[in-house]
Amino acid sequence: MNIDFPNSEPVFPISTAAKLLNISVHTLRMYEKEGLIIPKKTEGNQRAYSQKDLERVACIRKAINEHKISINGIKTIYSLIPCWNIIGCSSEDRVNCQAYIGHSQPCWSYKHPNTTCEHRDCNQCSVYKETFNCGQVKDLIKNIAKD
Repeated sequence: MNIDFPNSEPVFPISTAAKLLNISVHTLRMYEKEGLIIPKKTEGNQRAYSQKDLERVACIRKAINEHKISINGIKTIYSLIPCWNIIGCSSEDRVNCQAYIGHSQPCWSYKHPNTTCEHRDCNQCSVYKETFNCGQVKDLIKNIAKD
């Protein structure tokens, strides 16, 4: 039987995701705690991962293992994604936005009081959803120079 589902549909429980990625459940939880991934929570508060989440973790693992980039380095790279351009933040939003001001963690790991993102679900935000592979992150950063 072949079951087809959208790449963004969270269908894998944490234990299955860990097995598919050949890593521990603890490692997935640590990536979440560090703000590198945002697994969807089920109604029973269980983590569920999509195919895109698995691709994001594979990119993170490659950066760590092959390119020797630290978790803090990955967070810094993610912080360079111009979320304010993608979302279309106003200059007023940018003044209050830690993602715009800071450079040490991805925008989805901040609280966003008094900004357009204040009530957004970061897991559903296009900034998070569309940066699941290494090439997309690089393309977004390259576009900074064009703006």
